[in-house]
Amino acid sequence: MRRVWGVPVLYLLVGAAPAAALFADGSTAGGVAVAVVFLVIALVHSPLFFPASTGAAEALRRGAADGRPVVFWRPGCAYCIRMRLRLGRSARRMHWVDIWSDPAGAAEVRAANDGDETVPTVFVAGRPHTNPPPAWVRGQLDASA
Repeated sequence: MRRVWGVPVLYLLVGAAPAAALFADGSTAGGVAVAVVFLVIALVHSPLFFPASTGAAEALRRGAADGRPVVFWRPGCAYCIRMRLRLGRSARRMHWVDIWSDPAGAAEVRAANDGDETVPTVFVAGRPHTNPPPAWVRGQLDASA
């Protein structure tokens, strides 16, 4: 669990130093602005930004039953963040697996990527696709509806 929150906490700590310096110099607006920027960055890199994760076995079972894509991701991954942002609201309709919280999910990703934990890895109809374009993933979701 510590690894999942390490990156967001680091952003908060790094942002606290310049914000505190600005507050100490009397620049309240600047301190608030810096604090808000680092808070948003920390939020985007946290598990809170992504839909609720399920276990790999359950997500793959649900994906096979309803035809929706299963997205394997990890906190702090820029490509995962890009996919989440580009999918917008439709991301909530997919099944998400945090590979740092689920060892079985990490094993699925390694099996699909020659031993590498490359994310996002998206399973559609039981077939893995490594770092596919978000528009393609949205198309697969629309096709499953």
